[in-house]
Amino acid sequence: MSKIYFLIALSLFILPGCKKDKPEPGRCKNCTIAYKPNIYLYPLKETDMQVRLSFPQGGSVIASIPTYHTGWNVRVAPSGKIEGQYNYLFYESEQPDNWQKDAGQVVSRDSLQQFFEADMAASQFKPHEISDFIDYWIPRLKSAPYYAVYPQEKPVIEKLIRLHFSEQPDAVLRLFYLVKALDKPIQLSPYPKKETVGRAGFHVAEWGVILE
Repeated sequence: MSKIYFLIALSLFILPGCKKDKPEPGRCKNCTIAYKPNIYLYPLKETDMQVRLSFPQGGSVIASIPTYHTGWNVRVAPSGKIEGQYNYLFYESEQPDNWQKDAGQVVSRDSLQQFFEADMAASQFKPHEISDFIDYWIPRLKSAPYYAVYPQEKPVIEKLIRLHFSEQPDAVLRLFYLVKALDKPIQLSPYPKKETVGRAGFHVAEWGVILE
């Protein structure tokens, strides 16, 4: 798939104005959508692997590139290139709304890019992974003067969405953000200092966003 065709396919899942999808009949009414998680894979050598998602509290994959089926079966190079054409595994999922909303930070619209760049760098995301996040999300977070940002680190994510690999990575970095638009600032409990993850050996990184 050329880069142009990939971008066209990905645009099918772009959120108009960052509004949450309306629940379809029969789908979970109390669930939230994890928008555009990107999974980056870095094996030590070119490897055929299976990557699978599970939802301990219920949920399902609702969009994916490449197509998820019952899991991804892909060949991955040490550079992170998947099947010679993708830079990451893309999916969206719905699962119960059990994200942490106790601690976070209020960020002005004009400071969002600086906040995310610094926060993701502190968590050991690589520059191109951060750029992917910024390029996609900053243009879509323009509707409010302020945003409450609640980080969701691996222990929280694992309660809702688990990753399974045919070959276990040496390190897995996972970070989602629950983002809520605000008309004015509110008081939030500060988020504790992050625990960093080493990016050595066969390592995996994933980011995503939940909109509220």
